This record gives sequence, C-alpha cells and structure tokens, in this order.
Amino acid sequence: MDAREFREFGKAAVDFVADYLENIRDHDVLPSVEPGYLLDLLPKQMPETPETWSEVLKDINRVIKPGITHWQSPNMHAYYPTSVSYPSIVGEMLASGFGIMGFSWICSPACTELEVVVMDWLAKFLNLPEHFLHENEGPGGGVIQGSASEAVLVAVLAAREQAVRRLRLSQPELSESEIRGKLIAYSSDQSNSCIEKAGVLAAMPIKLLPAGADLVLRGDALKQAIEQDVAAGLIPVICIASLGTTGTCAYDDIESLASICEQNEVWLHVDAAYAGGAFALEECSELRRGLERVDSLNFNLHKFMLVNFDCAAMWLRDANKVIDSFNVDRIYLKHKHEGQTQIPDFRHWQIPLGRRFRALKVWITFRTLGAEGLRAHIRKHITLAKQFEDLVKADERFELIAPRALGLVCFRAKGENEITSQLLQRLMERKKIYMVKAEHCGRLFLRFAVCGMDPKPSDIEFAWTEIQTQLTSVCAEQQVNTRKAGELSELTTHLSGLHVTNATLQR
Repeated sequence: MDAREFREFGKAAVDFVADYLENIRDHDVLPSVEPGYLLDLLPKQMPETPETWSEVLKDINRVIKPGITHWQSPNMHAYYPTSVSYPSIVGEMLASGFGIMGFSWICSPACTELEVVVMDWLAKFLNLPEHFLHENEGPGGGVIQGSASEAVLVAVLAAREQAVRRLRLSQPELSESEIRGKLIAYSSDQSNSCIEKAGVLAAMPIKLLPAGADLVLRGDALKQAIEQDVAAGLIPVICIASLGTTGTCAYDDIESLASICEQNEVWLHVDAAYAGGAFALEECSELRRGLERVDSLNFNLHKFMLVNFDCAAMWLRDANKVIDSFNVDRIYLKHKHEGQTQIPDFRHWQIPLGRRFRALKVWITFRTLGAEGLRAHIRKHITLAKQFEDLVKADERFELIAPRALGLVCFRAKGENEITSQLLQRLMERKKIYMVKAEHCGRLFLRFAVCGMDPKPSDIEFAWTEIQTQLTSVCAEQQVNTRKAGELSELTTHLSGLHVTNATLQR
C-alpha cells in the first residue's frame, strides 16, 4: 500500500466510522451472534496474496460489525461509559502514524513533554492538590497508564517494595522472605475486581473489608482490621479506597481512612476511575475532601473525558517511591538528559517498557472541547441520570437501591428477586438496551449508567419505555402462571377428594 492508496483507504475508513457513529441508534445495542460465529466466517490461514483495501472494508461491514456490542450507543447502560469523540479518534490516528515508542525522553521528546503538560492541565482542571503537579517543586507528578487496573497494580507494587525496604532497616532480624510473607493490604468489599487481581499479581493478600449499610468504607473498619492483623504478626502495607465503587458508585470516606493510614505508615491509594471526573465540578467539591492526604490516585479519562480507551491518569505524591521500586536500567536505555527534574523517563513509572503516545489524543481533545465543553459533558450525564431517577420514582412498581450517583441509577422491580431477574432476561433477549445486574444484602438490582457518545433525553425516554413495557409483560406472565398453578392445585385437590370417596365406597 503506497501513500495514494493509504489516502483512499483512510478517507473511506473515516467515512465508515462517521457513518457508523451518526447512525448508531439504528443498531440493537447487543449483537445477535453465537459464540464461535466469526471462526466459521473467516479462513483458517492468512491470505497468501494481498487483497484490496475495499475488500477488507467490505468484510468489516459483513463479518466484524455484526459481532460488535455498540458501546458508543446511547442505549448502552451497562458498566460505566467508555468515551469516544471525534477529536480523540483523530489523535489515535496521528499517534499511530507517528509510530513512536516513547519509553524515554530521547526516544521522542514531544511524547514525554506533552504528557507532562496534559497531566498538569488535567490536575488543575480536576482541582487536585498542587503536590501532584510536575511544575510544582517536589517529587510528585502525573503519568498516563493504560487502565485503572494498571494504576492500582503500580500503587500496590510500589507500596509493597517501600514497605519491604523500610522493614529491612527497622527490623534487620527479619529476612526479606519473612517480611514478604507477612504483608497484607486492604480495600472495600464494594471495590473493583482489579484490586483483588492486583493482590494476586503482587503475591500479597488484599483483605476486603465490609462497607457500611450505605456501602461506604470508613476508617473505623480499617482501624479494626489493622489492629487485628498487627496482633497476628502481619504487616499492613496499602489501603485502596474507591471514589465511585463499581456496584453503586459509592464514595469511601477518604479523610477517616487517611487518618488511620497515616498512623500506621500505610500507603493510601484512591481509585476514582469513574467519579474522578466530577472533581472538576464545584457542585461536587465534597468528593475532593481528603485528597491532599493520599499517596496516589487514578482516574480514567476514557470514562468521562471523551478520550478513547486506553487512557488512565495516575498521580503520585512522591514519584520517587515508584521509580525506586521499578527502576531497571540498561546501558542502551541511558541518555545524557537523564535525571533532569522536569523531564521524567516515564518507563520507570509503569510496568511495561514501551509507551504509546497517548498524550496526543488527550491534548487534541482538551484543545478542541475546552474545559467548558468537558464540564458540560459531565453535567449532561448527571442531568440525564436525574431524568431516569425521576422516572423510576414515578412508577410505584420500582424502587431505588441507593441514591443516584453522578450518571448512575441503581434500581429494581419491587418484590422477589425473580421479577428483576426475569426483567433483565427479557431486556437482554430483545437487545434494545443493555444493563447489568448487581446484588446487595441479598437484593438483586439493575445498574442504569448513562453512556454513549452523545446521549439525549429522548434516549432516556426510549430506555424507560422499554423497561416499563417488559416489566408489564413479566408481571402479566407471572399472573398467568399463578392462575394456572392455582387451577392445578384445585384440580389436584379435587382428584384427591375423588380418590378418598372411592376408597370409602370400596370399604
């Protein structure tokens, strides 16, 4: 493929994507395929001779698109939003065109320095403490990781290594293996599964502490757990708090957790993968309480910031603690500008060596939307969720499980769990909207998250009509089944009576 063909293919691909996103409401949000569908449609080996790009694009429409779950559809209400915007798509394309591997400053100075710039922009936009800024004198700063899972793992590994080094000095009678065998971490039982996985990968147990009735983890629970574990000879290392839990978007009490962590030399990391976007809104300023006391935090730009996955921001109060834990230098990685305070080598801040030029799509998105546009986008999600919440409250057949949190509403059909389960099953079979279920205190509920590239009030009305209609069908079916069960019971009783009468006559 030469430059001429690339231009033709590229323009056709841009048209394809634009048409897809403009008309995404025409598609059912869930695909109508069975597992293995694609394996039967594609050849078992790559083509021996080249095919034209037009043939490839036709096959994308023919075999790939039918197997897509349409995450950018406004009828997608499962999980949390995964943002896309036209500026970010262009940024991805340009970064791919440059094709750089930015693991050190010399490998592409613009890659490193633009990341420093946009991470400071973002920290200021979110009203984060100044010690998280690169421009501030001190060891703090921000870095772009691939996902919240990577950010949490980096925090867990760094906290682990810092604890081992500290204890080797303070308790030299203990061997390194003895210390590592005693380490333990903490989080809420409402936290994301990636936190448990980080414990597995770090070979360090993570104790999931019970959140309160309001699904919030507080310092008292952490204090009790640490006291019990210290008495048992264990060594507390890190607490991972959540601002926006997976199930209900609950907010852990950062200030009370920070007090306990400070008293016990425990690293405090905050996973704000979803709710972190609301730090930018003054009406949500209470979410920022205590952030000046945390050691690290993460926020997914691909949830609220209209930047394509993968793009997770992570800030560190003291980046040297991560660098000291991860630094593996080889002669071929060195360059003469190493060690300059304002030019970090981000390979020391992450797990992989290679780095994508993610900052480019962030920079383009921020410039073309502006802070004003980003705040408006977040507020729109909150407004649409409030619209859905009002609809739930107005229908006496439904109830809320938790207070609405940003763009998430957790609700259920009143009555037995089976009703909510059947409702979700019907919605999944029809594929018009997509939600997922969760459970708390034995009660099954549905999570309605405002998602999609450009959701509108009419999309909320569409979803609610679908939910109401299917609940009506579920209830009608239950009434029919109840009536049939009653009739069957009456018939059984009647036949039993006939049997007794016949036996009496025989005697």
